[in-house]
Amino acid sequence: MVVITEDVPPSLRGRLSLWLVEVRSGVYVGMYSVKVREYIWENIEKGLKKCRGNVLMVWKDVNDAGYSVRTCGKSAWKPVDFDGVTLMSYLGNNNDIHE
Repeated sequence: MVVITEDVPPSLRGRLSLWLVEVRSGVYVGMYSVKVREYIWENIEKGLKKCRGNVLMVWKDVNDAGYSVRTCGKSAWKPVDFDGVTLMSYLGNNNDIHE
């Protein structure tokens, strides 16, 4: 599992460091069960409630691509399903960025 953070509060970065190894600033890695991964995601959503940051999580999965993607927060990038494969679509740098 890889978690990439951008512009998140220090408290969320600290929480992520409890479960994952920060290999580079804002990039965390670890290997956990589905249950623990969901628990980590719940903490990410709680930690992002009052900020403009965003988080992307990628993990190994049983599908055509071999991985799944989940995002939270406002970002210029959005995961899009393309015939069973998740691709990242760039929305641009304007003020029309969606959650």
